[in-house]
Amino acid sequence: MPDALPAHIPDSLDRFECDLDELETAEDFLDYFGVAFAPAIVHVNRLHILQRFHDYLAEIDEPPDSAAGRYRLYADLLQGAYQDFVGSDARTEKVFRVFKMREPRQVNVGLDQLLASRGTGSPRPEHPR
Repeated sequence: MPDALPAHIPDSLDRFECDLDELETAEDFLDYFGVAFAPAIVHVNRLHILQRFHDYLAEIDEPPDSAAGRYRLYADLLQGAYQDFVGSDARTEKVFRVFKMREPRQVNVGLDQLLASRGTGSPRPEHPR
């Protein structure tokens, strides 16, 4: 739960949606939902925090019907998304697809396999000496 709920909790879902439409930066979201944050953490992880928040929202089957209930839920989820990066980093949290990709594999190909793959169909060109 955020440190303290602001006095500006919207009084309707329409107002809540309008408020959300006005938010642009990670700092805007954190301020709006009353989440205390360290600027250095947000500066490095802003996109990751917002993506994690989005992912958490996508897991909600039925959000609350009231603006106050929805505000509190979103505030809790954003607090959680921010906290995920307080003691961790983007590579560890693997929010974006690029971090979820498998590590590169090392493949060993022997010289005999390379030479065999040249085939015997065409003779090697001769080099002038």
